[in-house]
Amino acid sequence: MTRYKLTVEYDGTPFVGWQWQRLGTSVQQVLQEAAQKFCGPAAEIYGAGRTDAGVHALGQCAHLDIDKETTPDVVRDAINFHCKPWPVSVLAAEIVPDDFHARFSATGRRYRYRIINRMAPLTVDLHRAWRVKRPLDDRAMHQAAQLLVGHHDFSGFRSSMCQAKSPLRTLERLDVMRQGEEIVIEADARSFLHNQVRIMVGTLKRLGEGRFSEQRISAALASGKREEAGPTAPPDGLYLTEVIYP
Repeated sequence: MTRYKLTVEYDGTPFVGWQWQRLGTSVQQVLQEAAQKFCGPAAEIYGAGRTDAGVHALGQCAHLDIDKETTPDVVRDAINFHCKPWPVSVLAAEIVPDDFHARFSATGRRYRYRIINRMAPLTVDLHRAWRVKRPLDDRAMHQAAQLLVGHHDFSGFRSSMCQAKSPLRTLERLDVMRQGEEIVIEADARSFLHNQVRIMVGTLKRLGEGRFSEQRISAALASGKREEAGPTAPPDGLYLTEVIYP
């Protein structure tokens, strides 16, 4: 039995999310069914983290065990062949130790959120970014974002459906950068609460419009009340870009 680590990219638009669900098609389901067609019904896919419906990935990681003689390149190509026509691609497969686990071995996760700040509707970036029509002050957004960096109780920045036992998280980075009409928000942490990145983005968007102050963001963090923070940004602009391992 050999354990393989898979690096995966996908367009989250047609999926109910990463995790297998009874209603709708998930990314995990597509990958697992593809792997089973290649190496048998015992194949199971384990992911580094769950992405919500509509959220994309450029560097999701997963692992599976294969009980047959093969090579990483064959694993990659065979799974990709059987994933068709779903927008899922295994970018790389590699052999890892038996104790490697895509989720529990990870020491960090990186997310990117894309905002297109313009009046014109999206075409190429439709379902791949959040169009915000009102002008945004990206410098003020970046400055305010630093209030959230560090070890905090993020109760006010998580979904009511969040199942995490503790709301304490250490946000290592939250940067806001403008590239023409596009605003990119980069977030790094060991792990995130359910909807944490999207709520932080929705909150910073309100500040960028001049509707929130830095004091409002500090108060939302201190109070732990969800209603004090901003709205949950849509999933379209969110990408899991990298899972970090020792």
